[in-house]
Amino acid sequence: MQTTTLMKHALRNLLRSRRRTLSTLCAIVVGAIGILLFAGYNQSIKYSLQTTFVRDKGHLQIQQRDYLLHGTSNPALYSIHNYQQIVDILIRDPVLKKMIAVTTPVLSMTGLAGHYAVGTSRPVLIYGTEAVGQAQLDKWDEYQIGADLIDRKPLTGTQPEAALIGRGLARLLLLCDFVKDQPCAPPPPRESSANALPDDLLELSQSARDIRPPATGSNIELLAASAAGAPNIVRVNVLGTQPQQARELDDTVVSLHLRQAQQLLFGQEMPGVTAILLQLHSTNEMEAARTRLQKLFANKLSGEPLAVYDFTQLQPLYNQVLAMFGKIFSFLLALILCIALFTVGNTMNMAVMERTVEIGTLRAVGLKRGDIQRLFLSEGALLGAIGAASGVLIALALAWLINRSGMTWQPPGVTTPLPIRIIIWGEWRMLASVTGTLLLVTVLSSWWPARRASRVSIVEALRHI
Repeated sequence: MQTTTLMKHALRNLLRSRRRTLSTLCAIVVGAIGILLFAGYNQSIKYSLQTTFVRDKGHLQIQQRDYLLHGTSNPALYSIHNYQQIVDILIRDPVLKKMIAVTTPVLSMTGLAGHYAVGTSRPVLIYGTEAVGQAQLDKWDEYQIGADLIDRKPLTGTQPEAALIGRGLARLLLLCDFVKDQPCAPPPPRESSANALPDDLLELSQSARDIRPPATGSNIELLAASAAGAPNIVRVNVLGTQPQQARELDDTVVSLHLRQAQQLLFGQEMPGVTAILLQLHSTNEMEAARTRLQKLFANKLSGEPLAVYDFTQLQPLYNQVLAMFGKIFSFLLALILCIALFTVGNTMNMAVMERTVEIGTLRAVGLKRGDIQRLFLSEGALLGAIGAASGVLIALALAWLINRSGMTWQPPGVTTPLPIRIIIWGEWRMLASVTGTLLLVTVLSSWWPARRASRVSIVEALRHI
């Protein structure tokens, strides 16, 4: 039997039992919609995390070889001092310059922030950047979802002593002018213990207070250990807040100009940076760029103890979140496929039982066992194809509605609500995988009923009542 004739007969057979066919199609369509919507949400999570991390830390980071292991406790010892020379080599390299969009140095350290006008202080993460480079990093939007993410204020065009801090840190330091929408009030006054101090300490404290310029409401002091181990202090002027995705960062981050951060850590010594950030035009070029960097480390930069890390190594949360959603998706996929498998199998078994006489008649007029088996397999394939195609179309429509509904959710530990996005259109590999999987499952679920139909004895089939 020719394929065209076979498909026509299969379609007619499906239309003969419209109610059963419709109920089976509904199960397949609902399954396809559920799979696609959750897969599209997974893609949205992946692209959002990737865009956030790449804007913040770049695709790749060049660090001193041992910085990742020991550098956070002593950033001065594990800094890169000739960073400008390294940057020049990178941007002039004929291979890398085609892949790199932004190259900028950063300096990170831990310290203590104090708002001594009201007597508050807190351990902080101090992050020194070049304002122009950071502004360029924030423009990366390969997946066209940047409008949904937190818009960070740059330090571009500000004074050297300018700083931006997290909203949580502003609240903790009682910089209440920057968090008027949150509860923020100075602590009640405490009784002074000045009378209990010895006279010499009281005199020293008073002289230090007279020498130090008065603090204003938006000034804070930052203290960090210098390269020699002595404490360094700088005063910065807080211009505003810079919301962070994670609550832990929102309560600790202080962003400075790179020169100010270098002054705090190195003082009068030779300045350095803790990392050189490389942001690429496309994430797909990350492995090629890493390979080229390793070749440069072995040749032109062989005298420098350098290592390169990608954002997934520096941000383990990325792979952990994707793995969690991947396992949830696998469970959901297995559940829906099992439902589709048994639904289609039950439908085909009922069709075989009801059409036993028809099967005997077809065999009697000359159809072979293989023709009967292909006929029922074609019916299962048609069910899968129609159900999967309908599910894809409905899922695309639902995704369009959800993306424009303005619905948001707030993940645990995140400071601001995030919009719910479903990314299906353009994910051709995902669409092909879901459609192909559903089609394969429906064909497989039709195989046993089709095999049973093809093995029915002609005499017994014609005598069947």
